[in-house]
Amino acid sequence: MSENEEVIKVEGLTKVFNHSLVAVDHINFSVKHGEIFGFLGPNGAGKTTTISMLITVTKPTDGKATVLGGDIAKQSMVVRSAIGVVPQEYTADEDLTGYENILLCADLYGIPRSVSKKRAMDLLNLVELTGFKDKRVQTYSGGMRRRLELACGLINRPKVLFLDEPTLGLDVQTRAATWNYVKMLKKEFGMTLFLTTHYLEEADALCDRIAIIDHGKIVVVGSPTELKDSLGGDIIMLSIQKGEDITELISKVEHVKDVRKENGSYIVKSSNGELTAPLIIEALRNKGHVVTKLSLAKPTLNDVYLQYTGKSMRDAEESRENVMQQRMAMRRARTR
Repeated sequence: MSENEEVIKVEGLTKVFNHSLVAVDHINFSVKHGEIFGFLGPNGAGKTTTISMLITVTKPTDGKATVLGGDIAKQSMVVRSAIGVVPQEYTADEDLTGYENILLCADLYGIPRSVSKKRAMDLLNLVELTGFKDKRVQTYSGGMRRRLELACGLINRPKVLFLDEPTLGLDVQTRAATWNYVKMLKKEFGMTLFLTTHYLEEADALCDRIAIIDHGKIVVVGSPTELKDSLGGDIIMLSIQKGEDITELISKVEHVKDVRKENGSYIVKSSNGELTAPLIIEALRNKGHVVTKLSLAKPTLNDVYLQYTGKSMRDAEESRENVMQQRMAMRRARTR
């Protein structure tokens, strides 16, 4: 299979719940053989729903998709036999040992015990759990459980591995270790990986290409470098003492390509930040403004997300959280 061959093809894929809630809205993308492809977006953006459709757990409302040539709607068993899945939630049986959990997953795939026992041991060694193979999962730490889930997802030797928020809730050290496992799967086994995340640094560190998804729609697709380069320059952030809006004044400074005011600060896009920052300070001082804070940075994925969605990832997360809190409050009010 060549590197440019598309192992996942998605055209107009859509999922509507209860005839009204559009979770995934006519998305189009493809995933190439051997790449790590990431879905980046806040909780509720449609990432998990997309994976659920691609692994044939959820039926699409509209559109079509193929995984390794198998139609997800018409050839679900063909697709399932060739993929592995590491879900967002822990699924291992806590009353069983790590070894027993892997064998159970093998049984579900119809893999004979004569084969699965050796595979299970190989996988336990791969994820560094050999010394804990006979311990009940209820004694495992969060990182150990995540590694066990990874081993279970690999028991059928999948050609494509789906990982839904693989490091959600893990501490920084364990998250970094999980990243190393993901990179190893690509490097040593040439595996194609599709992962979802709302961690900007995770998408930047792991993914060959990223699709930013917001409100069920894909807004842009590209490599981390391509996406950051698409912003066209450096980012200058500055604040001044209270006064009039200085957006127009900054926009007239040489090398300034764009100015946006957000939460009392000004975000300036420049083709050359090192040259532009002193010019901005000089222009503002000439008009009697006092700069209280200024920083210069190269574009980040959060800047990319802000550019294409109109909000930062943190704002998107907080917005989703507020909506959920409001819904829960309404449900509680109805039951009183």
